[in-house]
Amino acid sequence: MTKQGQAQSGIHDAAFFERRGYNKDVMPKTDSQRNISTFNFFTLWMGAVHNIPNYTAVGGFLLLGLSPLQVIFALIFSSFIIATLLAVNGYAGSKYGIPFAMQLRQTYGDIGAKLPGVLRGVIAGIGWFGLQTFAGSQALLILLIKIFPGFEHFGNGTTILGITIPGLIAFLVFWAINFAIGIGGGETLNKFTAVLNPLIYIVFGGMAIWGFMVAGGWDNIMHYEITTKSSGIIYPAILSFILIFNSMMGVWAGPGASVSDFTQKAVSTRAQIVGQVSGIVVAHLLFAFSSVFIIIGGSIFLGHQEWNILTIINNWDNIWTILIATGVLLMTTISTNATSNIIPAAYQLSVLMPKLINYRRGVILASVVSVLIMPWKLMENEDSIFVFLNMIGAILGPVAGVLIVHFYLINRCKVDIERLYFDTNNPNHGGLRFNFSAYVATILGVVVSLLGFIPKFQVISDFSWFIGFFIAGISYIILYVLEKKFRKDKGEKANEI
Repeated sequence: MTKQGQAQSGIHDAAFFERRGYNKDVMPKTDSQRNISTFNFFTLWMGAVHNIPNYTAVGGFLLLGLSPLQVIFALIFSSFIIATLLAVNGYAGSKYGIPFAMQLRQTYGDIGAKLPGVLRGVIAGIGWFGLQTFAGSQALLILLIKIFPGFEHFGNGTTILGITIPGLIAFLVFWAINFAIGIGGGETLNKFTAVLNPLIYIVFGGMAIWGFMVAGGWDNIMHYEITTKSSGIIYPAILSFILIFNSMMGVWAGPGASVSDFTQKAVSTRAQIVGQVSGIVVAHLLFAFSSVFIIIGGSIFLGHQEWNILTIINNWDNIWTILIATGVLLMTTISTNATSNIIPAAYQLSVLMPKLINYRRGVILASVVSVLIMPWKLMENEDSIFVFLNMIGAILGPVAGVLIVHFYLINRCKVDIERLYFDTNNPNHGGLRFNFSAYVATILGVVVSLLGFIPKFQVISDFSWFIGFFIAGISYIILYVLEKKFRKDKGEKANEI
């Protein structure tokens, strides 16, 4: 933490925070709690890059009319945008030791922070946790059937609440593993990703070599003919590049908004910036080549276009390579679920009800709700997961835009910890309960982004994260200036924390 951050957070001890309704999970982190190093950040997001939905998405990118080489370059360039978002929006957390929930309060006010907190932690976090857990359980189910051939017939086709007994067993087993990582928090996650990181390099690097070899080399991959094209709008090459950037930002919309939940425990700001930027870029370098090599090489190997990496893996002859590759894919899904879903959801629940719910109780509640929403029903339509992901991008892109504008342009990278934690319930002392300008700007960005779900406005959906991010950010600047002028004319203070 910086000297300023240390001084401000050191004014009061933990008991002082607790007496005023704050649990330890949302208090400013002390030096002893700041233990996430550069290496930890380097390994943190690797699983969020190499997972089943991302590999499937690359198949869709190849349908846009771009060459395989152009898709590779687009994926590499997108990593710099993602890394910049994570490092820039994570700066408040690493400098002052505050989590995402308090970053929201610092921007929207203590009342105003509740809605974006619910959107990120409850709707996006819990909903996406359930959907990804079910998607991962389908890979586990395939694995169990490979190991125990009669497993798929267990229960003789009986269904419970719309899911077969083997499917339910696979889901609950995979759910329990995700829950265990979530309940362990950041320390358990750091250990998990430290083990996972080298496995990803070995397994996906080996799969990329396999794809390269079965395809017959570089030329065959680069000149592979796509027999079908996207049914959506066909854009010029430059816009197709931006469309890929937008799709990748949609995947990272959640972590990009709530990254302070991790950077609050960074040993230093430099550690989170160097670790996240290097980790994201290196992970995407491997992903860019491995995804294209595996998908096109697998398609050549099978004799037809195949964009599902699990289908490619399950057509291998060696059972051990199938088990290892699928096992690592399951581990990356667990890593993604922890970093992007269950941890942010638990923090948000602890903020919404700080006297009743701490982080561990938040994990328990979020995990139980993720089962109650029956994600297997939500995914009966194969496009549901992508519709949900696009919606998350449309909702959280504007939130990220407003957070960044407020911290860098309005508050000039300064957070008064004393006022943030103790004055927000007393407007007479300068506290902010509801930032009208930030709220209106966010809603405007969300509404415009969601217009893309209307068929005639599909072009907006294709670029929803960028449109929402910039509309909300620019609108906030304009509204803030107008509000400040209005308050000045009335002799009032502008809404600042």
